[in-house]
Amino acid sequence: MRDLLFKNLVSDDHRRKIIASCEVMDKQGVRSTIRRHFICMIKEIKDENNIEKPLPYLYILKEHNTKEQKEKFFCKIKGSVCAISNGKLFLIVFMHSLKIDLIARAEQVV
Repeated sequence: MRDLLFKNLVSDDHRRKIIASCEVMDKQGVRSTIRRHFICMIKEIKDENNIEKPLPYLYILKEHNTKEQKEKFFCKIKGSVCAISNGKLFLIVFMHSLKIDLIARAEQVV
């Protein structure tokens, strides 16, 4: 069995976008849940001399629990880019995240 959920949200002025997906799958006694998120925000910079770019960020977490038969993996990446369009300066801030959960399922006897 496989369940998919997909969201694509865009603000009215197209300066904020969120894309999210979730996939749940049961296969060979293991339930896997995979969640992906992408967020992007665009801000116009009025003063070129006073740009405050956020620092890049990377976070990774991996857990393995043999007693409960669970595994988790989480990764988050944040960053920013400056771009020029039609003579205007923009700051593009983005964030990606990936979360994977693996859980052993009890075998069902029929």
